[in-house]
Amino acid sequence: MPYDPLAHVDAQIRERAARIGLVCLDVDGTLTDGRLYFDGDGREIKSFNVLDGQGLTQLRRFGIHVALITARNSQAAKRRGDDLRLETFIGVKDKLTCMDELAARHGLDRQRTAFVGDDLPDLDCLRVAGLSVAPANAHPWIAEVVHWRTRARAGEGAVREVCDVLLAAQGHVPAILAGAAHSRDGSRA
Repeated sequence: MPYDPLAHVDAQIRERAARIGLVCLDVDGTLTDGRLYFDGDGREIKSFNVLDGQGLTQLRRFGIHVALITARNSQAAKRRGDDLRLETFIGVKDKLTCMDELAARHGLDRQRTAFVGDDLPDLDCLRVAGLSVAPANAHPWIAEVVHWRTRARAGEGAVREVCDVLLAAQGHVPAILAGAAHSRDGSRA
């Protein structure tokens, strides 16, 4: 049976996903498994899933804006965002203001914005986004307020699951499967 990203989401999620033009993502516990690693010199090390990166690249390919927004002053997150050519905001104290400013800059409102997060610093964004999503292993308080929880865990393809649902809901899967899997600017995951 062919993979259908929409098979496990209800009609309301499909409708919300069909209108998204901006995806904002927390980093730790969303794009990563939430663990923090430090080397002997105190430099932060993070592990990112290439499946998530490919999904984000595909969103960009089809004109969906993507931004990373993290409260941590994480150079590793900045590097990953730069690698994927994403707008990346580190050390953000007010994620909601950041999300709203991004949406306004792209001519979008909150109903056309998705936010993916896992814990309390994401709560304000998750409460107002047109599509709010949490990974399967998000904190229970967050899981209670989002529109949808992924089946995959953070750092293990949860973000790719979100990307696939958005792309399928917006009708882009045939073009993805028919063409090259790279973005307009040639970047890869």
